[in-house]
Amino acid sequence: MMSDDIKWIAIVLLVLVLALLMWVGLSSRRSHGEYYLGTGHTIGRIGIGAAIASNWMSAASFLGIAGVFYLKGYFAMAYVIGWTGGYVLLLILMGSQIRRFGKYTAPEFVEARYDSSTARFLSAVITILISLVYCVAQYKGIGLVFSWVFGLDYTRSLILGAAAVVSYLVLAGTLGATRNQQIHYAILIICFLLPLMAIADRLGYSWILPQATYGTALRDLAQQEPAFIAPWSHGTPFEWIALCFTLMVGTAGLPHVLSRFYTVPNARDARWSVLWGIFFIGLLYWSAPAYATFAKLWETRNGLQVDAQSAHAMADLIVIKAGEWAGIPRWLVGLVAVGAIMAAFSTVTGLLISGAGAFSYDIYYRLFNPRASERQRLLVAKGAVLVLAVLVVLFALKPPGLIAEITAIAFALAGNTLFPVFLLGIWWDRTNKYGAIAGMLTGLVITFAPLLLGSTFPLLFSYFPPTSSAFLGAPLVITVMILTSLATPPPPERIRRFLAEEVHSP
Repeated sequence: MMSDDIKWIAIVLLVLVLALLMWVGLSSRRSHGEYYLGTGHTIGRIGIGAAIASNWMSAASFLGIAGVFYLKGYFAMAYVIGWTGGYVLLLILMGSQIRRFGKYTAPEFVEARYDSSTARFLSAVITILISLVYCVAQYKGIGLVFSWVFGLDYTRSLILGAAAVVSYLVLAGTLGATRNQQIHYAILIICFLLPLMAIADRLGYSWILPQATYGTALRDLAQQEPAFIAPWSHGTPFEWIALCFTLMVGTAGLPHVLSRFYTVPNARDARWSVLWGIFFIGLLYWSAPAYATFAKLWETRNGLQVDAQSAHAMADLIVIKAGEWAGIPRWLVGLVAVGAIMAAFSTVTGLLISGAGAFSYDIYYRLFNPRASERQRLLVAKGAVLVLAVLVVLFALKPPGLIAEITAIAFALAGNTLFPVFLLGIWWDRTNKYGAIAGMLTGLVITFAPLLLGSTFPLLFSYFPPTSSAFLGAPLVITVMILTSLATPPPPERIRRFLAEEVHSP
């Protein structure tokens, strides 16, 4: 490895940002063992909105969306609409009701609503699986960017990045992570917008609000590559709608997103935090298509012919490549890289906390050692973080697809399992534990069957594609839950009364 391969400016910026975040995390570290469990402490509507956005603005948002736009043009709008629309779904159907229910994790909600330790265990397992799949996408992003920054091969960069994530998380703790996520958001949006403005200016377009003015660049590009803006040049209407729907319901079922509603003091603040979250997230989503457009435009202007395999290989780094190709200052390119790393870090933090909390409390404490002290649960949670991180690294060594595609599988899993359980659990008081268990098991089969059996049964892969299976899967799971609940005894009267008097009270 040559020293010229190392991006020293990016390393200095990364060290400074990590030092700041570590200082904030350590200064807010708690001594009461609340690292990996939800807490009731509030950080305000805007703060929760920023934390939601930071948690949400993952490597898939920072790197993946622009990469998909670079490869598929208009078809990638399904990701933006699906992920943004999911928060509208949360706002309308779940946000305030979840807060009124008063439970701090998804498994706690499931047990309280369905009066079943089995349902709680199953939801904890699903939470861990979602965290694993989602983290694979984030770790791929970390590995790619660390490889660009340090000039190392992908495998060594992945291990280095994983060590940095775990070190930060273990030292900082939950409350520190929550506060850091607000700082994360400010860093992320600056790292994303400033380079984009410089790229637009360098290519001869307006640098003021390039997210709104890049239409001229898109029109210029369309003259050379009309397929970039053609709606169905990279997929069918069914594939687009299925992907969009899956990402929406998956958003409404993600455990680390739902947990943010438990840290607001009341239902009104829960609704406002969603609105702020949508606003903060929209600032980034508004910009990702512009990165892809400018990168494509630079290629056409300079006569660069990129074959399909090479384009696929570099798509997840296109926000960095766009800056390099446009010739913006190196420190601005480094800023994009630092933002990408921080985007992955912030999301991995929330995911590993959710996964470790599910194992430490919902599985270890609830099933195996109910006498475990708070300190023991904390140690188990930290151990679970390390185990989950190692598993993620092993899967991320050979990632199965683009960052956005891997992330979509996690959303499909959430949409096929937790979303129906929350939706019917809140809005239909006749849903019982048998229906919830049957629904989650059905959702697991629907999510993983195409991945395991798709080559043997092509129709299964066609109707339930791994990234879009919730379009048909979620309604099927809801049907299974309804039929099973109607065929079995109703839930306890106290639960139905609680839903009527507390959850749905004006």
